[in-house]
Amino acid sequence: MDYIKEYEKWLSDPCFDEATKAELRAIKDNDEEIKDRFYRDLEFGTGGLRGVIGAGTNRMNIYTVRRASQGLADYINEQGGAAKGVAIAFDSRNMSVEFSREAALTLNANGIRTYRFDTLRPTPELSFALRELGCIAGIVVTASHNPPEYNGYKVYWEDGAQITPPHDNNIISRVNGISDFSKCRTMSLEEAKAAGLYNVIGEEIDVRYNEELMKLVLRPEVIKKAAEDITIVYTPLHGTGNLPVRRVLDSLGFKKVYIVPEQEKPDGNFPTVGYPNPEDPAVFKLALELAAKVNADLVLATDPDADRLGVYARDSKTGEYKAFTGNMSGTLLCDYQLQTRKELGLLPANGAVVKTIVTSNMCDAVAKKYNCRLIECLTGFKCIGEQIKLFEQGKKDCTYLFGYEESYGCLIGTHARDKDACAAVMGLCEAAAYNKLQGKSLWDRMIEMYDEYGYYREGAVSVTMKGADGAARIAAILDNLREKPLTVLAGIKVTKASDYKLHTVRDYVNGTEGETDLPTSNVLYYELEDDMWCCVRPSGTEPKIKFYYGIKGKSMEDADRLFDTVGAAIKALA
Repeated sequence: MDYIKEYEKWLSDPCFDEATKAELRAIKDNDEEIKDRFYRDLEFGTGGLRGVIGAGTNRMNIYTVRRASQGLADYINEQGGAAKGVAIAFDSRNMSVEFSREAALTLNANGIRTYRFDTLRPTPELSFALRELGCIAGIVVTASHNPPEYNGYKVYWEDGAQITPPHDNNIISRVNGISDFSKCRTMSLEEAKAAGLYNVIGEEIDVRYNEELMKLVLRPEVIKKAAEDITIVYTPLHGTGNLPVRRVLDSLGFKKVYIVPEQEKPDGNFPTVGYPNPEDPAVFKLALELAAKVNADLVLATDPDADRLGVYARDSKTGEYKAFTGNMSGTLLCDYQLQTRKELGLLPANGAVVKTIVTSNMCDAVAKKYNCRLIECLTGFKCIGEQIKLFEQGKKDCTYLFGYEESYGCLIGTHARDKDACAAVMGLCEAAAYNKLQGKSLWDRMIEMYDEYGYYREGAVSVTMKGADGAARIAAILDNLREKPLTVLAGIKVTKASDYKLHTVRDYVNGTEGETDLPTSNVLYYELEDDMWCCVRPSGTEPKIKFYYGIKGKSMEDADRLFDTVGAAIKALA
């Protein structure tokens, strides 16, 4: 793309409003900024859009949102789904209200009925709502845990999961086929309402969503016994979780729940954190201060769209609050769910646990203990949602029990098809109540699990490489690893190497080659000796290359040593 010509077109084309042109005129002497805004179209990937808010083809704005919505509308109409409609939700980010409304009006202008939430809602509730309403698709306007300058646009299909093949590629092709923004249809809100195309979703879906969450409780009597004794601190980090999470905790009967007051209200600038990611210990500063004052057992934080959950729990021996990684909280919750189901006679013979390939191998050990099938899929929770669909269609003889990924996301139940932090809060608080009655905290239980299953630790290294030059550097790193495959990492032998882009598997132990059994993806995965592994892939939503790794030690000290050694070797790859 000739970025200067595109820049000049936006300045002269009557399609773009005066505010957009004024923003662009203000950067007329900044060639690098013009290039970054116009060197490409903001990519509509397999999950949708995500980018910095602003004017330009490589930015999130009403025009790129209309373009994405026009492409989606074209595909929905080809599928005969206009009458089924599209459910739309949005989070607390800047411009989320405007982008979600523009998406609805573009769909309406194409004759497609929409159901838009009246105020901000969590991503998992959108997944639930579109199935509850019988829609053909759904949209969530969110950039998840990205910094405040970002926003995004995620697309879901009628099964409630983010779009997967063939729908993702078909929608992408329709969006990419639109080169003229003036061809994107829209209409006024008044016209859309008058035509019966624009509809509002209110609290009736909130009630139904909460009812489904309550059905997932396994030991209500345990919660009742411990509800007066457990103290919980929760922060929504200025996002969507405040009301639904409090509703869940109130429905469960927990009495001592404290909300971090400075982070309670929605605010797209995220003034107390900046980077609203529950994976970042810094976002827990205020919550931990409150926890110390009220002597909390559990400290919880959800990201802006409330699909990810961060956790701290007290160490009974030291009184310190200990952080859980997404792998730790997910594995602990998985173990609790399977153990409880077995004790209550609710564990089916064909039960399955689903995880992504970059999630802890400790999960494998838990599934094995309870004789459950362990299914791995590519990175991204939509792949877990797709497995649930296959189970329900009878294409795999499995009953879904639990699914999770390393990035602080899990799903109990099948009410939604995306990770659900509201449900995770419910499950972890139930697990905390169960362990409290046995004189243990969730951290104490985590240590017990390490003693039983092995001392697993996982890490990730993300390297940001922005712009066209950054994209080229990311491609070069992956090309180099394909040309010179890893055979040793930190002195540990690689036993098997899988390339999911080329569909090749090399078994270095047996000296054989085969094909991968997962869909095409630009991912390299290496199995190492002693149940260790590493994985390399470009981010699908940010200008980053990601290196994941997992180790297993013989003791906590050995795990720490291996983690540092392998981590240093991973960083050298970048």
